[in-house]
Amino acid sequence: MDEYMLETIELELAILIRRTTSITSNKKISKLDRSAYLLLHQLSANGSAGIKVLSDEFRLDISTVSRQAAALEQKGYVYRIPDPLDGRAYSLQITDLGTKELIEYKQARIKRITELLKDWSEEEKDSFGKLLKKFNQSFIDR
Repeated sequence: MDEYMLETIELELAILIRRTTSITSNKKISKLDRSAYLLLHQLSANGSAGIKVLSDEFRLDISTVSRQAAALEQKGYVYRIPDPLDGRAYSLQITDLGTKELIEYKQARIKRITELLKDWSEEEKDSFGKLLKKFNQSFIDR
């Protein structure tokens, strides 16, 4: 791959991350931030999970995920399920309120993405989605 293509990809990814963060951190849309959205989505999609499992999934320090989970618990979006074999360990489960906030936030994000892609063909949207998924998968495969 030539240097120009790599530089273009690197710059466009940086711009994408900045713009995505700015449009999805709007508190008028939701009370969630990106980390809360991803944790709630993971719990909603895959069921209860411990801090270690979540930290592995997102490739974050346990302390970071623990802090994020504590904030979600304080807001009533998750609750702890004690581990019967280890009194110190627990799993997190999403609450009804957490599910409600997750759905509202996801709908707002989809609405915004729909607006941004309104002039794209179905084939372009399909290709873009597949390529983004492939790119994200490459992080897991490494």
